[in-house]
Amino acid sequence: MTNEPTGSRYPVPSRQDAANAVLQAARFAFASRGYASTTMKSVAAAAGVAPDVVKSLYNNKERLFAAAMRLPFDPAEAVPELIAPGLDGMGDRLVRMTLTLMGDEQVRTDLTRLLKSDTAASMSTSAARAAMSTDGSAATLTQLRFVAEYLQSTVVDRVVAAVGVPDARLRVTLISSYLVGIATTRYLLRIEPLASATDDEVVALVGPTIQGLLDPTRKSGLA
Repeated sequence: MTNEPTGSRYPVPSRQDAANAVLQAARFAFASRGYASTTMKSVAAAAGVAPDVVKSLYNNKERLFAAAMRLPFDPAEAVPELIAPGLDGMGDRLVRMTLTLMGDEQVRTDLTRLLKSDTAASMSTSAARAAMSTDGSAATLTQLRFVAEYLQSTVVDRVVAAVGVPDARLRVTLISSYLVGIATTRYLLRIEPLASATDDEVVALVGPTIQGLLDPTRKSGLA
């Protein structure tokens, strides 16, 4: 039940109704436009609520995405924990955080369901919808774009900025490519032996490479 206050262009739903509408609109927006191109304002408009309502519920786009995808934790809030111990071991911590995030079955299920339903529903022809449902390659590519954009903007950008390395933009892209590629091979494509390796094994092998990109004075492990 909503009430329309005098002089307002937006109805005033209950907080729970507003949250449900915002999350539904956010899932559709992220699926159709990607993380980078989705704004809090566009989600508010699609949900039929004022932008201030979205901000009061989720504060920023990062938290909105985390809620919409039901992530096990908010990666943006994990950045201080990544940085606080200092540069030493930061590569290992970044790899482990990525494995924890993408290793969550609910996250992968939500991403797949989102892309198969909302993205297909937004396509204009029945033939396009059929192609989407029978060919998983489009959904997989969109998953990769989601993960890459989100990890890069919420975590890697901030970590690289904090350590102040040269060629920061290139290093951010390289680190994101490593992390997303490993997550894709391990959790989406499930290629062995990476799919069955323990997190500790992956961290031990990949962490030094990420560390080398974060710390130019140290030679990377796999370069």
